[in-house]
Amino acid sequence: MDILDLINPTEIAAYLTGTASNKIPYLGSLLFPSKKRLGLNLKWFKGSKGLPVSLAPAAFDTKASVRDRIGVAGIETEMAFFRESMRIGEKERQDLLMALNANNSEILKTLLTPIYDDVSNLVDGSDVVAERMRMQLLANGTIDITANGVPYEYDYKFPENHKETLEDEDMWSDTENSNPVPDIKRWQDKIEEDTGIRPKRAICTRKTWNYLLENKKIRLDLNPVGGTNIIMTDDLLQQYLLKKLGLTVAIYNKKFLTEVGGASQQFFPDDVFTLIPDGNLGNTWFGTTPEEADLMSGKSRAKVSIVNTGVAITTYVEEHPVNALTIVSAICLPSWETIDSVFIAEVA
Repeated sequence: MDILDLINPTEIAAYLTGTASNKIPYLGSLLFPSKKRLGLNLKWFKGSKGLPVSLAPAAFDTKASVRDRIGVAGIETEMAFFRESMRIGEKERQDLLMALNANNSEILKTLLTPIYDDVSNLVDGSDVVAERMRMQLLANGTIDITANGVPYEYDYKFPENHKETLEDEDMWSDTENSNPVPDIKRWQDKIEEDTGIRPKRAICTRKTWNYLLENKKIRLDLNPVGGTNIIMTDDLLQQYLLKKLGLTVAIYNKKFLTEVGGASQQFFPDDVFTLIPDGNLGNTWFGTTPEEADLMSGKSRAKVSIVNTGVAITTYVEEHPVNALTIVSAICLPSWETIDSVFIAEVA
């Protein structure tokens, strides 16, 4: 048996499928479910009122950067066209060969698991890229990411009259004076007046949610006799907002590690409260990567498999030095058909 019979996209894809069932899906993947299309005609993706999304150039003809195996999950490259690789060096190949020749399945499994996990980290990185784009849309109305010095800007023409920035005593961080319930109702009314659709869901972080938990006027409304002397809980506030405004709020604090420095960062920012309609907001579209389009034809020694709708895993051997290279690549971009039914508020 050749080593590449073990380290090949089909085996890796099967391993990833077995581990994916234990993962909690990103919020954005539920709001923008994944779909696949051949190629990537970027003008197809529409923003507000059917206007085309304005896109910056992408760097397709670049060699995949090689990532060191450092054992940290969740590291990502912030690119719309995502491509990274990992190398299996000559020493690792020799270790695998010795395990194969000795017919020792336990040692072989021990050697293969970290290699498969490395590829899993790269695939996780493509998921991070997609979630960052989706959450940037819901927090800013645009996508603006940079990777390896290459800027990617996507302007979806979000309606400016569906944005508001609170100031002074109206800011929700001023829990003594602010009045969030009329604010939310005003934003719901605006969307309903413009589109006929009333937003019944919202997204915010734990920090923003805590402004509501501590708000004096909400506490008084819940306990007019006892005043603000009330034990507030998440469930109590959720029930209050549902009864008062017909609104359900998702508290989203999921984080990722930045590529530079490995710092922890939230997908959705603090101090933003976004109202969204029911149902799917759009789709996360995956295009055809160069690896999928050119290498799956069988005319190359490279082997390719597709996972997670449109993420390509490619393996091939370099002759000198003798290395096995595994590349993960993806082209993805959210469409946003419900953009006109969303309201974005900076509340603090």
